[in-house]
Amino acid sequence: MKNDNGSSRHAVSRSQITRRIFLQYIVSLAAYATVVVLTLVIGWWVCTSITWYGDELLYRLLQWVLDYIVLVIGFVLLSGWLIISLFFIRRPLRYLDGIIDASEHLATPDEVPISLPDPMKNVQDELNLIRERALRDARAARDAEQRKNDLIVYLAHDLKTPLTSVIGYLTLLKDEPDISAQTRSRYTGIALDKALRLEELINEFFEITRFNLSQLQLNRESVDISLMLRQLISEFEPMLQERSLACQLHGPDKLIYACDPDKLARVFDNLLRNAVYYSFENSQIDITFSQGSDGLSISFQNRGHTIPPEKLTRIFDQFFRLDDSRGTRTGGAGLGLAIAKEIVELHGGVIKAESSNDTIIFSIHLP
Repeated sequence: MKNDNGSSRHAVSRSQITRRIFLQYIVSLAAYATVVVLTLVIGWWVCTSITWYGDELLYRLLQWVLDYIVLVIGFVLLSGWLIISLFFIRRPLRYLDGIIDASEHLATPDEVPISLPDPMKNVQDELNLIRERALRDARAARDAEQRKNDLIVYLAHDLKTPLTSVIGYLTLLKDEPDISAQTRSRYTGIALDKALRLEELINEFFEITRFNLSQLQLNRESVDISLMLRQLISEFEPMLQERSLACQLHGPDKLIYACDPDKLARVFDNLLRNAVYYSFENSQIDITFSQGSDGLSISFQNRGHTIPPEKLTRIFDQFFRLDDSRGTRTGGAGLGLAIAKEIVELHGGVIKAESSNDTIIFSIHLP
């Protein structure tokens, strides 16, 4: 609808400029013809009021004009028509030159606004809006690219630490075959833990390289949302126990909804993982869901440090991480919530985040 309105405004603007130029052209021709006729009438009246003796140069010139009056009037009218026409032909060409210059300006937009002649103010305003939007998009793209590059650098650096640990402990196991079973078990546990961390980091690399939300497509089918959430909680049980967290599900025992189960499960996984990462220890995560006349509502609520408003507004941005420290295991590549938002919107729904009084709530509404 916006595109249609924009096209209509452009069409109206162009037609107004065309009508204005055409009207000015007609008025100019009419005014010129009127001036010629008035000049002829006044000249005739003046000439007939003067007594001529026949030997004046002006009299002979006026007599010649009178003899060829049709040709003279035709020449004057034709000359005036040509001059006026050339003037009005050059005007749209000047407008066209301005549009071409403005188009070149849009190809490499800067902070200097586009300026066009007054009759093209509407076009000028539209082009400046496009210029400002292009500048915003370019800045956003640079920021996203910079965040991605920084993240890749961080990840590449982080890969070295667990890899070095894995190699180190495996080397110890290889070089010291007579160590005790308890020490061997401890070394093996540390190596496994570092290997799992290495896997997480590699998965983050894959997540970044294949992040192209424009290619997401839905494969809808009817699924039990309640069963999906119960299965999700059971899969997170080890992580919940590790941080002494409890997760409670509030909703009907069965709720059938038509969606893409794989992609919606990814949304729930990202939100629950986020809640686990940023919850206070020994606290509870509450997942509430219900179905009303206007659709399906789901919320993930946990107790954690209040998210500042400036971070809350960016929480669904690509590559944005609440915790900028790479020394912690909280958070991933900063894509989870961005992907969740895209999947929810692809279903026609909305997702939002709220945080106050050490409480964080992510709410989803699906039509």
